[in-house]
Amino acid sequence: MATATARLRAAGVPDPARDARLLLAHAASVDATRITLIAPEEIAPEISERYEQLISLRVVRVPVSHLIGERAFYGRRFKISREVLDPRPETESLIEAALAAPFERVLDLGTGSGCILVTLLAERQTATGVGVDLSENACLQASANAVLHGVAGRAEVLQSDWFSAVEGRYDLIVSNPPYLAQAEMRDIAPELALYEPAMALTDGADGLSVYRLIAERAQGYLTSQGRVMVEIGWLQGADVKAIFIAAGWADVVILPDLDGRDRVVCAQNPA
Repeated sequence: MATATARLRAAGVPDPARDARLLLAHAASVDATRITLIAPEEIAPEISERYEQLISLRVVRVPVSHLIGERAFYGRRFKISREVLDPRPETESLIEAALAAPFERVLDLGTGSGCILVTLLAERQTATGVGVDLSENACLQASANAVLHGVAGRAEVLQSDWFSAVEGRYDLIVSNPPYLAQAEMRDIAPELALYEPAMALTDGADGLSVYRLIAERAQGYLTSQGRVMVEIGWLQGADVKAIFIAAGWADVVILPDLDGRDRVVCAQNPA
């Protein structure tokens, strides 16, 4: 594990010791918290070989979640692949904000792995919801995660270009849309550039086009007391708030993540 950590560090991998531990746990089919218990033991050759393969892939910046096939999010483990955006800890701020008020019907725009929709339904066991994504593979992944976490009976996943296939009204609309500007894509980490779908990262423009679409169209799908909540890049708060105000939303607030950075814009009461 020490040798693997050194290799990962030399390759520029962030937090190499954590990754070396997680990958050894995966290779040995044990929980990562139990690695210290098996540390004194001699590693079986087949485990050693699997570990070497995993480390070699991580050296070329394949994400750990892709190597082990899952990612923890809000206390649950979600199956993921390179067809969907890897769930991020900062997105949990969106979950916390959504759960701060009641809702019975939720719409998740650009659902990806389904981590937002599935988590909200798992936390609100009387709620129902719809998740939409343009990617058919993402829809399949989200549906699988809904089954995995026991909410498939309350979740509908549709292939849709944002609102195009959406019907009805919702008292909560959420989205973690592609918010990187095309110019920012030149500077992103290899894990993002090489192994995550570009359509989930950037709108191919200024990073704000989906917020404009949601601000303009969400009121047609929202109940009178409903809320819209969108995740944002930490420097986009003022711009996204201005977009919603310009579209006629009366109550628009910016909420921080655990690091105190702008992370969620919440809008209510469209004109």
